[in-house]
This record gives sequence, C-alpha cells and structure tokens, in this order.
Amino acid sequence: MLPFRSIAIAATLSAVVTIAPAAAQAPQANRNPVLVELFTSEGCSSCPPADALLAKLDKDQPIEGAEIIILGEHVDYWDQQGWHDRFSSHQYTERQNDYGERLHVQNVYTPQMIVDGTEQFLGNDAAHAQKAIQHAAQGSKLSLSLSKPVVDGRKVSASVSLSASPASQPRGDLYAALVDPVDVTDVRKGENGGKRLQHAGVVRSLQRVGSLKNLGTGPVSFSLTAPADTKPDEMRLVVFAQQSGPGAVLGAVSGPVSGAASGTATASLTH
Repeated sequence: MLPFRSIAIAATLSAVVTIAPAAAQAPQANRNPVLVELFTSEGCSSCPPADALLAKLDKDQPIEGAEIIILGEHVDYWDQQGWHDRFSSHQYTERQNDYGERLHVQNVYTPQMIVDGTEQFLGNDAAHAQKAIQHAAQGSKLSLSLSKPVVDGRKVSASVSLSASPASQPRGDLYAALVDPVDVTDVRKGENGGKRLQHAGVVRSLQRVGSLKNLGTGPVSFSLTAPADTKPDEMRLVVFAQQSGPGAVLGAVSGPVSGAASGTATASLTH
C-alpha cells in the first residue's frame, strides 16, 4: 500500500506554538486522561511538525482539564520509499487501517492524529488538536489504577484495577504499551534524508492484555517484553481501555516503568 499524501498540509511547525501553555499549571488531580495517538513515519517529510506537536502536548500539558497521554505509532508503508523506519511495525499500520474503516477515512495517511479513538485529523493541526482534546476531557470518569511496574530483565510486569465499581459495567478491551519517552534518529535517505528527527512517546510494544469485564473481578495482571535496543527502566507504561473496533477510548493511565513515588499511579476511566 502506498502512503496517501494529503493536499491540505498547511499547518507547519509554527502552528505548534498556537496552543497556549498557561493552562498547564492546572492541578493534575483535576485532569481527565485523554489518549492522543499519532500515526507517523520517519520516511514522511510532512511528519516532523506533527512529531513536534505531539512532543509539545506531552511536555507542556497545555489543555486545562486534560491529562494528555501520547502514543507515537510508526507505520510501515513508508519503508519502501527509501528509508526503513526502525520503529515501524505492520501492527500499527493495521491499527490505523482499522481506525480508517471505523472513522470512514477512505485513504489512511501520515501524519494522522486520533484523539480518544473518536476524532481524526491532520497530525500537525494544532488548533484541531486543542479542540478535540478539550472535548475529550469533558466526559464522566471512573477511577483506574496502575500498579508500580516490576522489571525482570526485559520483562515489564504490572497490574491495572478499578478503584471503585462502576454503576454499570462498560464493555471494551484493555491494552498495554511500552513507550520510549524520547528518541532521536539521524535519517540518511528518503524524504527526510540528512535530517535529525526527534520523536516523543514512541510505542515499542502494544498488546491487548484483557477486557473491562475482567476488571470486574479484580486487578488484571500483565507482562510486556521490551525490545533489545531499549532500556526498560527508562520507558513509560501506558494502559488504556477501548471499545472494540477500535472504538472510543474509555480511559487511560500512564506512569514510569521505574522510579514511581508510590506503589500506584492513578487516572480515570471514561463511561
């Protein structure tokens, strides 16, 4: 499959700074988790501004009421265009295609940003990102907790649980991801040849680990294996609940693999 190139790429890196950082000082306890996914590639010349926007959303947390949790998913359909992206996986291409079917996108493209599984747009459109995240942060929430991860060699183990029983049992799947907070690549060929690219929230492992139904009977334990070229104790762990499809993201929680201040990190789960 050849990548679809949008003709509407008018947002540039300058658009990234249009999201004011003042709201980033809002108390973290008042924030609802919002999952922001970026489908990107090192072979795509339009992707670096989107990667920069994703990094800014993660670092500045600029949307009042939102705890932005990021996933950078590198697709593999650019790998035949002159440069092999070392982070690319066909798994993420399939996930993007599944989103395309559900969200009625005729041709998937990069950079594509998807907020909470329900709204997709050009990945370097900062204004659209702000509106989508603000809207996603307004949902009713349930409490979701992530245990402190344990590292054994390359294996990272943890458990996720509900702190309070919901009034009705939501349906959906549980996913866990191991994420590199920051990565840098010197690209030698392709559209970005000669450039040093910086990435944020790079997904290195993504697995379905259970269902919300499983949470009704207690914590769901899981293990993920970090790739050989990573340092597991420097990664982040992201767990999210999502309607099948993939559909709407029902909630998300994130924490460092090691060095957590307490035994659990807390976030919320959307009805």
